[in-house]
Amino acid sequence: MLRDQLKEALKDAMRAKEKVTVGTLRLILAAVKDRDIADRTEQSESDDDLIITEILSKMIKQRRDSITAYEAAGRVELAEREAEEIVIIERFLPRQLSDDEIKDAVSTIVSEIGAEGLKDMGRTMGSLKTKYAGQMDFAKASVVVKEQLTG
Repeated sequence: MLRDQLKEALKDAMRAKEKVTVGTLRLILAAVKDRDIADRTEQSESDDDLIITEILSKMIKQRRDSITAYEAAGRVELAEREAEEIVIIERFLPRQLSDDEIKDAVSTIVSEIGAEGLKDMGRTMGSLKTKYAGQMDFAKASVVVKEQLTG
């Protein structure tokens, strides 16, 4: 499903001659193909979408790290290019949860699994990543989990 959307978006971007979009979509599809080669196993459609969502999330994180490095080095034009790519990649991810929704989700998971202290942080984060893959910034979620488990 998501793989087909990416391919169609690439065709549309090529027709519209959107160079940045074409380049970004080609990078995404190359990363997906690399993952397919590494796995060499048959995936169901739902697993396929989950894997692609993880790849897209990782690509966004890499670009955010690059933006920080480029801005520190005074390379604003490169930082802007990375920001453009983030916008393109985010089109294929589910809607991201707001800070309040992250707090609610963490509270729900903590109560569901009976987490009581920092020793349960790994279990809590694992449950969040399973249930909310591609829907939240797990760095923010980690801070919220730590607050809730210590407070």
